[in-house]
Order: sequence, then C-alpha cells, then structure tokens
Amino acid sequence: MLTKYLSRYFGYDSFRDGQEEIIQHLLKGEHVLGVLPTGGGKSICYQLPALLFPGITIVVSPLISLMEDQVIQLKNMGLFIATYINSQLSYEEIVYRLKGLEQGKTKILYVSPEKLQQEAFFNRLKK
Repeated sequence: MLTKYLSRYFGYDSFRDGQEEIIQHLLKGEHVLGVLPTGGGKSICYQLPALLFPGITIVVSPLISLMEDQVIQLKNMGLFIATYINSQLSYEEIVYRLKGLEQGKTKILYVSPEKLQQEAFFNRLKK
C-alpha cells in the first residue's frame, strides 16, 4: 500500500533501506528515531506520512537552504503543500504564510528553531 503512495506522490517505484519501516511506525503513531545516511532519503520519511495524516506536519530545521530546497522540490512535483518560516522572511510574508496554514493550504511547515522560541509565534502555531 505504501509503495502505491510513494509512486503516486513522488514517482519512486520502491523505498530505500529503512524508509518503509520508519514510515510504518509513524503511521501507527509510534515515536521513531530514524538514522539514515546523507542522501538516504530521510525527507520521504516525514513527507509521505504528512500527506496521509490529517492536519499539519511541522519540520524543525536549522538549515534555511534545506527548507527552501524541500519546498521547491515538492512544488516542482506538483505538491503545493509545503511552506517554510524562518528569520529571513519579512513579517508580512510570515503572516501571509500563517494565514495559508490556517486556511488548510499547507500540510508541511518547515520552521527554524529560533522561530519556535518566540512565544507569540509558538502560540499562533498551537491554534
């Protein structure tokens, strides 16, 4: 079943080592620590479940360029489900992206750790 979604959303015919096992545990609601090598396909391990779960998946990343690359990659695949919020965005752009989040236009939100430390931002995410 998972391979069907992998193919439909991401265009891959099979999982890399460890990916399917990680995703199966996540879909059961279990806590998972997934350790994969660089280039091992870690992003599929949270992107695919994000598409299958209701609600929003929040990905905390200190790497701004990675956030941007992930969002662009998903959009290039026709999956307009992701956005990012970090310290390089203007206040207006952050407000715009949060409104999209509240309207259900976003399934995956990439956010920098320092944003989560801002009480007002964190409280808005709790909504």
